[in-house]
Amino acid sequence: MSKHYRVPLLLAIAATAAFLVAPAVSYAQSAPAAAPAKNLKDVAPIPGVAKLTLTNPVGDSIHILPTVAHAAARQRAMDAVGYSDIGPLLYHAGGSIMTPNIQFYIIYWIPAHLQTGAATSMSLGYRAVQTNLISGYGGHSLSAINTQYYQTISSRTTYINGNGSLAIGGTVVDTAAYPASGCTDSATPGNCITEAQVKAKIQSVMAAKGWTGGMNKLFLLFTSKGEGSCFDSSNAQCAYVQYCAYHGFISGSPNIVFGYIPYGNNSVCKGSQNSPNSASSPEADAASTGLSHEISEAITDPLLNAWFTASGNENGDLCAYNYGTRTYDGGLANQQWNGHFFDVQLEYSNHQNSVSAGTGCVLHGP
Repeated sequence: MSKHYRVPLLLAIAATAAFLVAPAVSYAQSAPAAAPAKNLKDVAPIPGVAKLTLTNPVGDSIHILPTVAHAAARQRAMDAVGYSDIGPLLYHAGGSIMTPNIQFYIIYWIPAHLQTGAATSMSLGYRAVQTNLISGYGGHSLSAINTQYYQTISSRTTYINGNGSLAIGGTVVDTAAYPASGCTDSATPGNCITEAQVKAKIQSVMAAKGWTGGMNKLFLLFTSKGEGSCFDSSNAQCAYVQYCAYHGFISGSPNIVFGYIPYGNNSVCKGSQNSPNSASSPEADAASTGLSHEISEAITDPLLNAWFTASGNENGDLCAYNYGTRTYDGGLANQQWNGHFFDVQLEYSNHQNSVSAGTGCVLHGP
């Protein structure tokens, strides 16, 4: 079997800037030829290697960011069968991207208590880090990487433009009680919500606020410290054990694209990440790298049918827990957006990899 699968967790990329405005130009010359049409859920599994796209019996799918330990276990399994993946990302005919001028919506779900009766926790400092990252994402370093990716639908090709902003009135602190646990997980016993419950909360807030879906809107849900989750009631794929965050969509007219970011966990969701925001919240930085990962993947592959490798990796997966060179905040951060510091994972660039093979993980694009 040819070597075509590798998650480069330790690749370090020297970067000279982390505060770039996304260019208006596109990079069609760096894009590979279209691959046969398929969805991520249809990608054949690698023998003995856990998939990052999870699908339930009714066909709903999410794509997860694995924990550090789960990512390492997958890598060992891939090494054992001699399989590696260093890209490129392939465009799958007819697949959709998010465009144009993406609007971000934030839901901080913080009731008074967890299901077990314990108090919830999500500080103002924690929320500020996530809000600042979301507000600063559009038009800056990581979003510029996305501008090389496109969709071709009905013979019309459209590129991601790299722009985006927090929607006006698009932040909600929801204090409604968590539902009865729909799952049982080992990391947060008694406090567990399923993907179905995540989607139900997003839709209920949207209805209450009059928000509507669409391919230029991304809804991001955050839950309290101590609140866990599993994909479904089978309890086979859970937060802090298999994953740290995920993205997916709710099918409809229009579709609702969303990301779910459980509370940051420094012991399993951080890797070698620094903590430039530890003074405001020690767990905020762990959540921020999962957040940037899911934003980038949701924009380039919102319906899980556009940009991914032959073996099922999206752009964030190829660079998970790879932070590159830190040039800000005394070496603690690799990004500075609007005066705020972040240390978040790199993202994958077909364009850069085509220029210098094996260096597709970058801090800025394209």
